[in-house]
Amino acid sequence: MKSVAAPLQEKYGLKVELLAGAQTSDFVKLVANKDNPPFDLFQADNVYMLELLKAGLIEETKESDVPNVKRILPGFREYGDYGVPFSVSSLHPVYNSNYIKQPLGSYSDIARPDLAGRAVIFSPTLDTSSLFLLGMAEENGGSIADMEPAYKILQAAKPNIVAIAQTTVAGLQMFQAEEVYAGIFWAGSTYKLRTMGIPMVTAVPPKGIYATTSYMNIVKGTKYPEAAYAFAEQLLSDQGMLAIPQALRYSVTTDVKLPEELRKDAILGSPEVNALVKKVDWQAWIAGHSARIERVNKIIRS
Repeated sequence: MKSVAAPLQEKYGLKVELLAGAQTSDFVKLVANKDNPPFDLFQADNVYMLELLKAGLIEETKESDVPNVKRILPGFREYGDYGVPFSVSSLHPVYNSNYIKQPLGSYSDIARPDLAGRAVIFSPTLDTSSLFLLGMAEENGGSIADMEPAYKILQAAKPNIVAIAQTTVAGLQMFQAEEVYAGIFWAGSTYKLRTMGIPMVTAVPPKGIYATTSYMNIVKGTKYPEAAYAFAEQLLSDQGMLAIPQALRYSVTTDVKLPEELRKDAILGSPEVNALVKKVDWQAWIAGHSARIERVNKIIRS
């Protein structure tokens, strides 16, 4: 609101209303009202980008309409001219250094014996936050097509896992209450815990980091295309791009220069660490959704 909506109102008198909700329910609402869309813009991660494209719900965003598109770094526009990528969220092994003295180094370290009864993982129901399973698989010779190595690690980690977080907020509360000392968590949320005085460490697995990109999309059939273009242009400006790093230290998608106070707390940003971010075949990952849920639930409940 401060870095995108407020400047638009000041410059053009344009009023922006941001609706906070779950992508799942908002996507259903958009599909059900395709001819009279309830939104002009729709934020989506990689998983929902595929769903939006499949359903034909979004318009292309071209440089001719949004000049700042040229500032997007190579590799971030994964869907041609569709979507404006603006933030990268990475998933990491994390731990409270007051209690865990041996640093975590990989997703598979969740199975270490010293974490007994003190670890949390995300639910497998979300394709983004369950990427740690792919990390476990690939760290141990597996792949999207062969997830068995991940399930072996998860089986070994079962005595450690005291909870499965259904949401990021639930995970935050567990770390705050010191119900758990380690787990797999989003980098931005781990930074937030540090601002609360909790000595959380975010590990960078040397075999690869798993992340998801957030996109802003112009909804097909919007009555205000020029306003939507203006929003996208401001979002990709220096002022717009720095808003989320300032709040959560998530990574950016353009050539904006991060101030030192942001860069020192950001996990992604350096060429060396950025090179560790693994490319995900999202279509294949989504296809394995039900099988992963079934296997994870079977392991945890057995």
